[in-house]
Amino acid sequence: MSIVGLDLAGVETRPSGFCLLNEKFVKTSHLYSDKQIIKKTIDANAAIVAIDAPLYLPPGRTSLQDREGPHLRESDRELIKKGIKIFPATLGPMQKLTARGMLLRGVFEDVNLKVIEAYPGGAQDILHIPRKQKGLDKLLAGLQALGIMGLTCLMSDHELDAVTCAYVGELFLENNALVYGSPSEGIVMPKG
Repeated sequence: MSIVGLDLAGVETRPSGFCLLNEKFVKTSHLYSDKQIIKKTIDANAAIVAIDAPLYLPPGRTSLQDREGPHLRESDRELIKKGIKIFPATLGPMQKLTARGMLLRGVFEDVNLKVIEAYPGGAQDILHIPRKQKGLDKLLAGLQALGIMGLTCLMSDHELDAVTCAYVGELFLENNALVYGSPSEGIVMPKG
């Protein structure tokens, strides 16, 4: 059973981390264009795609340009209550990432792929492994301690975050994850 994890960049000129997880073994790469991401993800024939990007707008918002509705989703508020910092999907710098995440979610769902929203930094906090800001070597060691194979010291922060997303996707399929917020539009995190 294959699982795809994506650490999505807000724009195509910056690298997005891609991870294919199969039987605890990972293969990672950097992808740039939506076309590359779509092709590689669909070709993986994954059971689930876990994306690090907001995939839904807050209820009451009709678009990213709509300034009338709330900035936070129910999932955002729940994670903040747990002490996990999160950026609102509608925040200026997050708008391109949100638009791209929503677009890719739509494409993947149109070909019947199961898509979930993941947040690798928050997942790393819950799993008690260091985030990339503490050092990639520490994040790598934390992921290795989870039994993930195929990791190397040459992997970038984007790739390691994509690995975390894929791992969250695996936990979701194994019923070892929780959905914060709406069951259909929430953020998936490991059980504490």
